Amino acid sequence: MELLGQLTVTGSLTDEEFDRRFQEISSYGDDHLICVIEDESSGKIAATGSVVIEKKFLRSCGKVGHIEDVVVDSEFRGKHLGKRVVEFLTDHSREMGCYKVILDCSVEKKVFYEKCGMLNRGIQMSKYFD
Repeated sequence: MELLGQLTVTGSLTDEEFDRRFQEISSYGDDHLICVIEDESSGKIAATGSVVIEKKFLRSCGKVGHIEDVVVDSEFRGKHLGKRVVEFLTDHSREMGCYKVILDCSVEKKVFYEKCGMLNRGIQMSKYFD
């Protein structure tokens, strides 16, 4: 949660709430995969990201991988860990039979994702309910 807080607002969770959500995500199997890179010397999570596999009717019941929540701890940036996370999640999507993988990012992160092989293909639209 500390690392995700470097990406966006996380809110506060009890250990019980965290465990309940983790169990729920785990029940989705390979359709929701969380990648974690740990710094073995400190035991600290250095980077993370996830991919959710969406099953569609389009493209003969194809699948799309949605990469989410990619973040590298400020202490570990510049070591290409973010790129490794994106590549791992992209490979997982390909192995799951996805015809594409997509993600949303801020304008500031556009160059990073282009270096990961992503192309700007449109505009993201959102509506928040807070």
